[in-house]
Amino acid sequence: DANRQISEYKFKLSKAEQDITTMEQNIGRLEGQVARYKSAAENAEKVEDELKAEKRKLQRELRTALDKIEEMEMTNNHLMKRLEKMKANRTALLSQQ
Repeated sequence: DANRQISEYKFKLSKAEQDITTMEQNIGRLEGQVARYKSAAENAEKVEDELKAEKRKLQRELRTALDKIEEMEMTNNHLMKRLEKMKANRTALLSQQ
């Protein structure tokens, strides 16, 4: 009976050692995954920061372009009014002759 118990305990010890080995391998694999995920998250944050900076830059450029368009439209309107006045003056001068 004692021999049977000893054999049983040896088997349980062997099984426990196998479980420990399996769990250690799982720990190594999971630690590797954690490292990869952490690296991926850091890279994603870096890319996000770069994209935010690029977005701010593009929004600044857009505002500048829109301001320039507005300024050019105002200049164009002013010049068109001057041209209309010049045409009107020319017509008036021609009609006086």
